[in-house]
Amino acid sequence: MTLFEGQALVAGLVIGSFANVCIHRLPRGESVVTPRSRCPACGTRIGALDNIPVLSFLALRGRCRRCRARISLRYPAIEAANGLLYVALAARLGPAPRTFVLMAFVTAVLVLGLIDLEHQLLPDVITLPGIAAGVAASFLPDSPVTPLGSLLAAALGFGALTAVNLAYRAARGTDGFGGGDPKMVAMIGAFLGWRGALLAVFVASVLGSLVGLGLMAFGGRTGRHKLPLGTFLGLGALVVIFTGEAVLAWYGGLFRG
Repeated sequence: MTLFEGQALVAGLVIGSFANVCIHRLPRGESVVTPRSRCPACGTRIGALDNIPVLSFLALRGRCRRCRARISLRYPAIEAANGLLYVALAARLGPAPRTFVLMAFVTAVLVLGLIDLEHQLLPDVITLPGIAAGVAASFLPDSPVTPLGSLLAAALGFGALTAVNLAYRAARGTDGFGGGDPKMVAMIGAFLGWRGALLAVFVASVLGSLVGLGLMAFGGRTGRHKLPLGTFLGLGALVVIFTGEAVLAWYGGLFRG
């Protein structure tokens, strides 16, 4: 592991710890800054030594120091996932502006995907600034997306998903997905361009369909059961970041003969 990759790992773990705070507090309308983290069982404030990403969980054997209540495995898992994503980006792109942009982006989609999985909610406080950040990042010299392309991808992503939802509502009398999903697609488009957004939506649709069919076959669910589209969009965006160029090149090659 190079020095930069090691630094990326540490940064990813620390920011992953903050991502946990966002995932827990944003759906509840709470501040992500204050108060300091506390044990949900006994209310004891978590000290600095007990708040070291992953390591504190291992040292405490997954329990609160005071009341010994179990700490969810979700917390170190999210920290580790964010850290590994940062390392993968560092190894793939090196110390470039685009690397730091995508680090922020993957944390955002990780938070959005997990909030939607639990609460069926995609907070505007992430998606709307995320759209603006994606457009701003398109002005960087190493951005593969032009500012105009970023704006158009965001607008087209939002408009296309909104149109699909309106058509679904007209046909079925209910929304096909929540109002936050078009904003998340717009954010993905702002960062990854229209081709990246289209591929992310396609991957999300395939994954969502497979999960939906599995739930109907083995979980006793019906076709009316709603799935967290934002979770699948987040997975789709990650697929695009790490394999999108290869997939799009392969797809384009099919038409070139």
